[in-house]
Amino acid sequence: MAGAALYDSEQSIHGGDSGAMGYDPNYVPDSVKSFAVHMYRHIREKNVYEIHQMYETSFQSISDRFFKDTPWPSVDAVAPYVDNDHVFCLLYREMWFRHLYARHSPTLKQRIDSWDNYCNLFQVVLHGVVNMQLPNQWLWDMVDEFVYQFQSFCQYRAKMKSKTEQEIALMRQFHKAWNVYGVLNYLQALVEKSTIIQILENEKEGLEQFTATDGYDYSGGSNVLKVLGYFSMIGLLRVHCLLGDYHTGLKCLLPIDISQQGVYTSVIGSHITTIYHYGFANLMLRRYTEAIREFNKILLYIFKTKQYHQKSPQYEQILKKNEQMYALLAISLSLCPQVTLVEETVNSQLREKYGDKMLRMQRYDDEAYTLYDELFSYACPKFITPSAPSYEEPLINYNQDAYRLQLKLFLYEVKQQQLLAGTRTFLKVYSTISIGKLAAYMEVDEPTLRTILMTYKHKTHSVDLDGKVSSNADVDFFIDDDIIHVVESKPSKRYGDYFLRQIIKLEAKIADIDRIKLE
Repeated sequence: MAGAALYDSEQSIHGGDSGAMGYDPNYVPDSVKSFAVHMYRHIREKNVYEIHQMYETSFQSISDRFFKDTPWPSVDAVAPYVDNDHVFCLLYREMWFRHLYARHSPTLKQRIDSWDNYCNLFQVVLHGVVNMQLPNQWLWDMVDEFVYQFQSFCQYRAKMKSKTEQEIALMRQFHKAWNVYGVLNYLQALVEKSTIIQILENEKEGLEQFTATDGYDYSGGSNVLKVLGYFSMIGLLRVHCLLGDYHTGLKCLLPIDISQQGVYTSVIGSHITTIYHYGFANLMLRRYTEAIREFNKILLYIFKTKQYHQKSPQYEQILKKNEQMYALLAISLSLCPQVTLVEETVNSQLREKYGDKMLRMQRYDDEAYTLYDELFSYACPKFITPSAPSYEEPLINYNQDAYRLQLKLFLYEVKQQQLLAGTRTFLKVYSTISIGKLAAYMEVDEPTLRTILMTYKHKTHSVDLDGKVSSNADVDFFIDDDIIHVVESKPSKRYGDYFLRQIIKLEAKIADIDRIKLE
């Protein structure tokens, strides 16, 4: 901890006004020298605590003080202070590019250089002998940033109208940079080489420890490959969601049991990203109850713990994802009104944010479709078209094509739910009703009603990854001898929630009374 304080307190006469003087990539302020030297030493000593402090605190404070408007010094300028260590220079460049993406707009050449650096870094991890222990936060950030930069490059490449001839020539020359197959291959290679799937299987049988140690190796080995492999499964889920392949994305996540605490919950960004994409994929596959259940759990977790992350660099991203997941929960509950799956705390927040909109979304008129469109557009991932443009044809922007396709598919599903809303209303009224009578009420003939009822069954049931069929419906039915028998799920009463809310109110009243000064 003393090491982390050292870099925060150091002054640099030249570094403070680097933006005004112009950026010199070869100038290394004293604070950066100290940062590089001490970080290099801590990595060699496998001092995970100090590495984490420097990575989370010192790097941010130095960036805020000296590099708000400019990149960090180049790796060539820093290398002499760390014995020109190849692996450390790759790690330093990884942080260098991450800072560049966060605070500036990278050029095409810088995007390509960042890809090359990730390739070199992952090649070392996959094929070299890596004898390091790095904090889970850093390892998660590597995978997270790798996928983010891939997404950013696809969006950048799809805006062809504004490209110069030089940029087009560069894109043609480095056509393998951020290629979707390359990205997927690296993530998959990390999963396979780390043998993380086998490790997690062995852990279930008590043969190995991974989750209990948060992925760290306390026997003197390295955690880098294993934890990168673990987080790469989450990275694969995210990439497949960006491509609109939700089924494959969920299959990639199968080895991680998200119903339990795991290494993914040890980093708040990893936890939120996992559940956000897992919930969204289930929503798009019509597994509404699973999406509702997981959104409820993570939103409750964020509600209870977000105050502890206010000083974290990820705080704004946590709040943004929190709002997006409330929007996705509103969509899920509007399509599948299983309110009993939602905790009272989350439900009250949801009513406050989207109560009025959710009522209007039940009508399935033009206004309802507009609201579904609005919430989906706000909360969905930034979908990508991974293919390169055709340079021979007239250059057009196609960065919105993937989003428009996913929105079209989603709204088509919403429209199919319109007829079911009326069916569900009638089924809630009766415990038994003949097909003829219900057909008369709905003003359709009996064959048409049977088709509608079959559609209701189809749309309120989904198939999970194991091939098991489960129901999303709060109102189900079966037909026996032309009589419809309605089965409505009865919500279990939650007395605990009620008592907890009353206790909190009582404590607030007592606190108010204590503040009153009796004369």
